[in-house]
Amino acid sequence: MPVTRRRELRLTLDRIACEGHGACAELLPELLSLDEWGYPIVHRDTVPPELTGYARRAVAACPVLALRLVDPQR
Repeated sequence: MPVTRRRELRLTLDRIACEGHGACAELLPELLSLDEWGYPIVHRDTVPPELTGYARRAVAACPVLALRLVDPQR
């Protein structure tokens, strides 16, 4: 039986749209932290499969839609 690999999604941040609410870093501290002004810093842009659900919640929590998940294969 062939082994299927799950694709890793990429986490992108629109720094211009971001207003520094900080919810994303609270929901996804494995990949994001906040700078001294409260704006997110993306530490790793590829999202491991085990963190995909958490990443989707962080993206959905962004009130200005500055955080996105992108499939690099598309």
